[in-house]
Amino acid sequence: MFKVKAKVANPADPKRFFDEDFWVDTGSLYTFIPEDRLQGIGIEPSRTREFTLADGRHDRRLLGEALITLHELNETVTNPVVFGPKDSLYLIGAVTLETFAVEVDPATRELKPITAIIGAHFDSR
Repeated sequence: MFKVKAKVANPADPKRFFDEDFWVDTGSLYTFIPEDRLQGIGIEPSRTREFTLADGRHDRRLLGEALITLHELNETVTNPVVFGPKDSLYLIGAVTLETFAVEVDPATRELKPITAIIGAHFDSR
């Protein structure tokens, strides 16, 4: 695992944001951010979801939407984010990595753009 610098902003008010170092975690489905940081920029939860934590425990967590900018890519996307417990790790998960169309290169500790596959062509004849 390695860290990347990311900006997290409120989609309804992008002037409300914070920058943080995030661990890149391909084993995590969603991006995970301490709830107090999300609440601090006015991001409201929109749903809940059941999760299995790395230690095997189950936990029900809130989810919301955030604008995420990965500084090394200079790109911004809207993504679901999990409201983690206060003082938890900042994790960039697989959904965010796929939305940015990047893969993780563990040897160089970099995010590398990939060609995204968007579907197949079907001939209706």
